[in-house]
Amino acid sequence: MKYDRKRLRSIGTGLFWLLLVGVLVYRAAPQVQAAMGGGGEGAPAPLLSGRTIDGAPYDLREYAGHVVLVNFWATWCPPCRVEMPGFQRVYEDRRDDGFVVLGLSMDATGVAPVREFLDERGITFPVAMAGPEARRAFEDVSALPTSYLIDRQGRIRHVVKGFFAEPALRAAVDRLLAESSGDGDEVDDG
Repeated sequence: MKYDRKRLRSIGTGLFWLLLVGVLVYRAAPQVQAAMGGGGEGAPAPLLSGRTIDGAPYDLREYAGHVVLVNFWATWCPPCRVEMPGFQRVYEDRRDDGFVVLGLSMDATGVAPVREFLDERGITFPVAMAGPEARRAFEDVSALPTSYLIDRQGRIRHVVKGFFAEPALRAAVDRLLAESSGDGDEVDDG
């Protein structure tokens, strides 16, 4: 069977668009799932403790009863740089309700450039350097940024590899904060 160039080009274009849509759906699915509440119960978050770049201690066990975003990032990572202001806005809006962000920098150049980066952008949530123990604890950090959203019971409910859009994060945090710490029913706010 002989195909003409126009038909082959049409097939190639169709395959290109199909592939492009598939990649976009694959990349967006974790965010949509987080925003809409899919995903099930989740595995327990690993135990991790250390000190932030400001010297304050942190311990994921002490965040029990909070919704926690653990974000692996680096100053040289373009999507990390884009998503951090959104994380800061959600943190400012919801921290009094029990939302915590813990940034874990993968920068190998030391604390000074990380601190400078955070100061320039007004990032105030806790940030620590991601040492070997953090990389071992969260075994699936194969790309930057990678974010783990942990519920009030200490279960990883969502993992987003790549850019985590502020609207998706906000929806997921609002939903997880609304869950009670015991049985998954909605909290009565008044």
